[in-house]
Amino acid sequence: MDSLADLDARIAGCTACPRLVDWREEVARTKRAAFADWTYWGRPVPGFGPADARLLIVGLAPAAHGGNRTGRMFTGDRSGDVLYQALYDVGLASQPTSVRADDGLELYGVRVTAPVHCAPPANKPTPGERDTCRPWLVQELRLLRPTLRSVVVLGAFGWQAALPAFPEAGWTVPRPRPAFAHGTHVRLTDPTDSTDPGGPSAPDGIDLFGCFHVSQRNTFTGRLTPEMLREVLRTAATAAGLP
Repeated sequence: MDSLADLDARIAGCTACPRLVDWREEVARTKRAAFADWTYWGRPVPGFGPADARLLIVGLAPAAHGGNRTGRMFTGDRSGDVLYQALYDVGLASQPTSVRADDGLELYGVRVTAPVHCAPPANKPTPGERDTCRPWLVQELRLLRPTLRSVVVLGAFGWQAALPAFPEAGWTVPRPRPAFAHGTHVRLTDPTDSTDPGGPSAPDGIDLFGCFHVSQRNTFTGRLTPEMLREVLRTAATAAGLP
């Protein structure tokens, strides 16, 4: 795959995990009463954001009636409401809401993705489903290498799923493998020689940050406050060289 657009199209057609295919399609058929007039996306949800993003945000998986309905990451659910409001607050999004795929939202230097691209039952992918989906994340990281400078991973599941993808994409993860915690900052080195014309333009590596997930369980209880989220995003944006 030569481009993120090509990757996104391939992801949207994936049928590798039978349990997830059955679930996402069943949800799309039965719908939620509040969205009875919607035509659900009902397929894997690709990443969202510019192909030259300097900052990548990695979540968990699309929500059954959020991304699985709208076809865009973190769009149409309460978790997305929190995330995009924070991105807008720190100047990384054109608007504070993400309601549908054609609502005009733009991200500035930021791309949003997930280690699992299908909505899973009970928001819990199996380890096998996580591992089956990992090559998509690896390829996304490889395509972003020329511009990527920092990554924010939301939640422990995303952290555990994403860390093995970085070595496959060309970055070195410290050993022992760093544990997830809110506010964790890890430098992933890049052994590629900067004189290699096929290598990335930032051979010294990228900055990896941990952040509690923007789930309702975290935001409703105050475990993750809007200011906590904005602080991580601001720090990651600064590390990425974004204004």
